[in-house]
Amino acid sequence: QVRLVESGGGLVQAGDSLRLSCAASGLTLDSYSVGWFRQTPGKERDVVARIRWPNSSTDYADSVKGRFTISRDSAKNTMYLQMNSLKPEDTGVYYCAATQRWTTNRALYDYWGQGTQVTVSS
Repeated sequence: QVRLVESGGGLVQAGDSLRLSCAASGLTLDSYSVGWFRQTPGKERDVVARIRWPNSSTDYADSVKGRFTISRDSAKNTMYLQMNSLKPEDTGVYYCAATQRWTTNRALYDYWGQGTQVTVSS
């Protein structure tokens, strides 16, 4: 059974940092392209960062470029989202997801975590 489990969310102030983790079981993250998505009430779930299989190239939404970094630890079968200089508009539920495609289309991601809440106060 495939499971993706996010952790690391919380309540922080603007300018602070957080690191989200996504631990995988039942699949090898190195064999998938993986994305971090963000969803806020009333809005679509949009990708903010992606890391590609197999070459580990990355891609970021314009709103997070220069502040967020996606990475993975193959030994731990875990991926991360380092979020620096957080802003109130970064508030939302963050989900990790895995796909064997290189895409921003959330419908094409095969596996999802349950999400972790990030709240940034001003």
